[in-house]
Amino acid sequence: MPLRERPLFPEGEEAGEKGEPLAGRPKNPVQREVTQAAREGKETPMRRTLPLLLLGLACGGVDSTEDASTPPDGGAMEDAGAVDSGALDAGAVDVGTDASITDAGADGGAPTLCTARGLPGTCLDVSECVETRRPTPGLCPGPSTIQCCTPRYALTCDPNARPQPNAGLTEAPGLGGCPDGMLRVDTFCIDEFEASLVDADGGAPVSPFHHPGTRRVRAVSLAGAVPQGYVTGVQAAAACAVAGKRLCTDDEWLRACRGPSSFTYPYGDTRQPGTCNDARAVHPAVELYGTGASWIFSHIDSPCLNQLDGGLARTGAKSGCTSGEGVFDLMGNLHEWTADPAGTFRGGFYVDTVINGSGCLYATTAHDVNHWDYSTGFRCCAD
Repeated sequence: MPLRERPLFPEGEEAGEKGEPLAGRPKNPVQREVTQAAREGKETPMRRTLPLLLLGLACGGVDSTEDASTPPDGGAMEDAGAVDSGALDAGAVDVGTDASITDAGADGGAPTLCTARGLPGTCLDVSECVETRRPTPGLCPGPSTIQCCTPRYALTCDPNARPQPNAGLTEAPGLGGCPDGMLRVDTFCIDEFEASLVDADGGAPVSPFHHPGTRRVRAVSLAGAVPQGYVTGVQAAAACAVAGKRLCTDDEWLRACRGPSSFTYPYGDTRQPGTCNDARAVHPAVELYGTGASWIFSHIDSPCLNQLDGGLARTGAKSGCTSGEGVFDLMGNLHEWTADPAGTFRGGFYVDTVINGSGCLYATTAHDVNHWDYSTGFRCCAD
């Protein structure tokens, strides 16, 4: 079977402001950031060059109502379609030149499979081979419009696999009278690290590169783990509750990040580039799909996004990215959901910690708690 990725939105569909969804779908990420900036009286990102905007964009739209038995994040990678060179020209992705046909000779029954440039594909009419896919002529039976349709980008990971990079890791004892994996900040406890997930019953690790779906999971705070992305605010709150914890309030999260001196960044008042995982040079969607065209931001549920080199880091990998009380990675790496019922995630992520505020002051409020994408993570608090 070819590896394919399905679009999250029908082509051309958009949405209105938060609270006024169109067809129940969040709007395009460029619009979201501009809307939020305008609402807060900031300079809108559109006034900057579009390449800088695309490199810094933090969000994309996915609403989660999927069952865990059906990978909702491109784990089934359906209809992976094509790229055209957009406003940010990341260059075409060269997937090679060798092309050969496999199992040709469809008779209108089962799909005819083919291979082009080393990638598995299906013989389709060129009118159907669009978006993240590209056609290659001469490899399929029938008229010239039937061509071998394959992903346009070179897959560097198997989107159907569910890696378990956190197997064998366990939570450390809590500090200051706090539960395991936590330490005390002022009057409350907070996870020392961004959360990972394990099965709520057997304790088996959950792949951090996939949306957890409807399975019952428990939050854990692990040193040296790949933290859980692809999670909604609802799922994050439930995972904390199963662990006997809760999501942090906005005030608690800010207090933990800013420390007793109320710094702008966890480590002080002056930005130190590279101290936190906060400024990847190329947006992962641009790298994965080989283009800066706007459609890629409707395909940011792919489990491959957080597996690219130089992207999501293991917890505690940036030793200098700690708060005054020793909490890691509150700035960058993954957005972190808070307990705001309207939907807020804080701290930025590994591409951007600037657009919606600097460092600890970064807050995204353009999504409700059912949103998820590769950049959404969390940590828990407790009394």
